[in-house]
Amino acid sequence: MRGVTSLHVTLRFPQRGTQGNGTSQDGIDGDDHSRRPMALTPGRDEQRRAEVVATTVRGLLEELSPQAAVRVTPDSVLDRDLGLDSLALVELIGRLEAALGIPLKEESLLEARTLGDLAAAIPSPSGPPSAAPASAAPASSGPTAVASAIPSATRGATEEAWAPGDARTLPEVLDWHAERHPERTHIRLLPSSGSPEDLTYGELARAARAAAGHLLHHGLERGDSVALMLPTGRDYFVAFLGALLAGGVPVPIYPPSRPSDIEEHLQRQASILDNARARLLVSVPEAGRAARLLRLQVPSLRRLVAARDLVGTSTGEPAVRQGAGSDVALLQYTSGTTSLPKGVVLSHDNLLASIRAMGEAASVVPDDIFVSWLPLYHDMGLIGAWLGSLYFGVPLILMSPTSFLARPVRWLRAIHDHRGTVSAAPNFGYELCLQRIDDGELGGLDLGSWRIAFNGAEPVSPGTLRRFAQRFGPHGFHPGTMKPVYGLAEASLGLTFPPPGHEPVVDRIAREPFEASGVARPAADGEDALEIVGCGRPLPGFDIRVVDASGEPRAERQEGRIEFRGPS
Repeated sequence: MRGVTSLHVTLRFPQRGTQGNGTSQDGIDGDDHSRRPMALTPGRDEQRRAEVVATTVRGLLEELSPQAAVRVTPDSVLDRDLGLDSLALVELIGRLEAALGIPLKEESLLEARTLGDLAAAIPSPSGPPSAAPASAAPASSGPTAVASAIPSATRGATEEAWAPGDARTLPEVLDWHAERHPERTHIRLLPSSGSPEDLTYGELARAARAAAGHLLHHGLERGDSVALMLPTGRDYFVAFLGALLAGGVPVPIYPPSRPSDIEEHLQRQASILDNARARLLVSVPEAGRAARLLRLQVPSLRRLVAARDLVGTSTGEPAVRQGAGSDVALLQYTSGTTSLPKGVVLSHDNLLASIRAMGEAASVVPDDIFVSWLPLYHDMGLIGAWLGSLYFGVPLILMSPTSFLARPVRWLRAIHDHRGTVSAAPNFGYELCLQRIDDGELGGLDLGSWRIAFNGAEPVSPGTLRRFAQRFGPHGFHPGTMKPVYGLAEASLGLTFPPPGHEPVVDRIAREPFEASGVARPAADGEDALEIVGCGRPLPGFDIRVVDASGEPRAERQEGRIEFRGPS
């Protein structure tokens, strides 16, 4: 991983080989003005539209996986053949809007199965506008804040009074909270429509134990991998913790965007399932037939278990297996767009060390409320949003990724309604709010409760930081709320955070010496410069250095590879 030595870690580097908007192949971020709209005028035929779609897709795939050669045809299935999950698809939609010069409606495009479907879903410029009208703003009758998970008498006390500092495993963390406040809300699930669903600590603990009993009944042995292919919802949390209580190792994999594609989707996940030596697959009932066929490719797979069956009536208290901090708690796979994803083995010790260090760096307090739309198969959503909230006992307000992608204003409205204090997103999530939220949807919006907005998992654009603060400043968003961060799965998510109370640091370095020799010299006024967003300092207990190709430390402000060590 490439870097520049400095007092701060001044470069925001792409994770897992991903290049984001406004980022060169050296991992330097900045605003990208190279793409110009290729607007379709009335009378252009469908073939021309399909060509623009194919060209845009090829450009995105080249950035996501420069070494891979992917054949792009109208029949290419977006997730199976091109490796585009819902998060990559929304990035593609943004590029198509720029290329075509017309607004697009996310709901219909997110339902596309093939490249041809995607092209067909794009309206003609002469047709009716497809952008969501400003009048579509969700109604808000005022804050609907979740009561703090912590009794007021313990607020302001030491960490041990409201977080399980002695817990060795994630199930011990859950038990700690379930014993002290079983009726308090742990997670509030926000559907795209309808009423929210609350999950308390006590309900989760009881359901997880019942799930553990069912998994043991299905023959799960200690250390067996349990693949979880489930959407955001109650079943996911129950299955994850149930697997741990039964002595298994959860392996999250992303669910199909369309139930009709579940067989093809499972075939695509066969390499992960085989590499993880998955013993059981917990998913929706529709996956049953496909899973039986999948056993030919995954010899270790013995059974598909429907998530709904895990929480059925228990015949008694299951003999759950006690774990140790050194036990494997998670097998986290990096995002493999067109090549084989790589599994990272994380123990309870690793995860809890990371969560505690991130909490210290972020100055987490009992009154915090985390609002998230991040997917639970991604470490930022799984470890940062859910497991971090579980450990510190703060309520988690959660919506699905597709709910956010279809209407980004839902995220900001959830922060407003629940007086959210902490949230996180990749840079494109903030950019999506800038591009796809009309002014008419912002009436009455108050973001004044939001104190930490983590920006990570991809290169951070200085332009996005400035424009987001400018656009949402009148609605209570302070520039110092934005916190560019750096991490990776091998560090159990977090590695560097900015210090609290500081606005983002943007370093201007002279372009020519950096591109010629990797020297990050501060740019003079008027000099052609690159803008680099600082991602803070190492988390407590971590050390970082920047080295050359032979492993020798680099001098201050010189490009190199990042090495780190720490408890996670």
